[in-house]
Amino acid sequence: MPILPIDTGRYGSPEMRRIFEEESRLEKMLAVEGALALANAKFGIIPEEAGRVIYERASTKFVKLERVKELEKVLKHETFAVVKALAEACGEYGEYVHVGATSNDILDTALALQLKEALNIIEEKLVKLVEVLMNLAEKHKMTVMAGRTHGQHASPITLGLKFAVWIRELARHLQRLREARRRVLVGKMSGSVGTMAAFMGKGWEVQEEVMRILELPGYEEAATQIVQRDRIAELICLMAMIASTLDRMATEVRNLQRTEIMEIAEGFGKEQVGSSAMPHKENPIVCERVSGLAKIVRSLVIPALENMVLWHERDLTNSSSERFIVPEALILVDEMLDDMIDVFTNLRIYPDKMRRNIELTKGRCLSEAVLTLLIRRGMGRMRAYELIRKCVRKSLIEDKDLIEVLWEEPEVRGIIKDRKELEECMNPSNFIGEAPRIVDRVLEMTRRELYS
Repeated sequence: MPILPIDTGRYGSPEMRRIFEEESRLEKMLAVEGALALANAKFGIIPEEAGRVIYERASTKFVKLERVKELEKVLKHETFAVVKALAEACGEYGEYVHVGATSNDILDTALALQLKEALNIIEEKLVKLVEVLMNLAEKHKMTVMAGRTHGQHASPITLGLKFAVWIRELARHLQRLREARRRVLVGKMSGSVGTMAAFMGKGWEVQEEVMRILELPGYEEAATQIVQRDRIAELICLMAMIASTLDRMATEVRNLQRTEIMEIAEGFGKEQVGSSAMPHKENPIVCERVSGLAKIVRSLVIPALENMVLWHERDLTNSSSERFIVPEALILVDEMLDDMIDVFTNLRIYPDKMRRNIELTKGRCLSEAVLTLLIRRGMGRMRAYELIRKCVRKSLIEDKDLIEVLWEEPEVRGIIKDRKELEECMNPSNFIGEAPRIVDRVLEMTRRELYS
């Protein structure tokens, strides 16, 4: 009976969940046993016919999950249950199954096969999200809105620039993921304590051949009984970083969807319900889900790091926690990526509200623009800053437009002779600096990275 929401299908795409199902795990373990048999046969450790038969029978077509579970109940050992079930399926050649290997040669290499598939899905969806944001950045590179620091209006920015910042952060995650593959997608075929002693002098050759057959990019250079867990820790930390970026984006949408702000908002379906009690509600539930799941993914970092600390050549304290943290991290990040692709594909954007919100401060968020103009006209920065600060305070206390206060200030009028010039200076669209060019450069750089 399903209990956790991943098991019920609530979170994660079918293709990602399938990778970590019991049947798939068994299939990967059998694939490793099959590759081992071929390699052993190639280097004369077992008969050639035995290698061929084991390889052909190393499949869930012949080795059933139900039989493995029956055996495990008796043997109390997962890998040996797989080995025995495979041996049964291979008849007289079953004696040659698993020669030279230890359990984690099979388990860790099978995990690498699962991770290879999972990271392909994560990478594909990261690219898709970046592409969606690139389209938005291009479209809105001139859409002016209030920049905010400390929750307060700062100077104007563009919505395109906001998207560009996220694009580059996600692009760095793509770089990290691609670089991490050679460290994470690593198998092992070096025996019980990593010495290769049971491979009859052919350990290196067998290990390299197994990884070649399985199309894995690497193997553990110097193993204990297991692939070293810094590799898994790197993977989980990377998933937590991706989750935190998605959380950051979701949090920004949630904030900008506040009733009092309402500059952007999640899409909302015609038949969708926001509240069981209040018919008017259109809640940012997808972004809230992303923020909630990010908490779980970040929490998986601690056990991943603690799993690096094992006794001697290994103990079993990493195994049980990894059965949770590895599938959870990848399935939940997969869900979060799908969610954010949906959010930004269907994002509602309200430029008029952005403009009205800028006007809430009656020009005060353009104080830096006036400061910059006074400096350009020759006034010292400190003097100009104090002058503008005085005018801003007066504007705030008297609830007057800043431009009126400035125009009444003799020092300002002594430098800025024409009110139209002051009005142009305080037009938000005229104080977005290099934002459009930054967007263009980000798009060019990111396209080059994605498609070159």
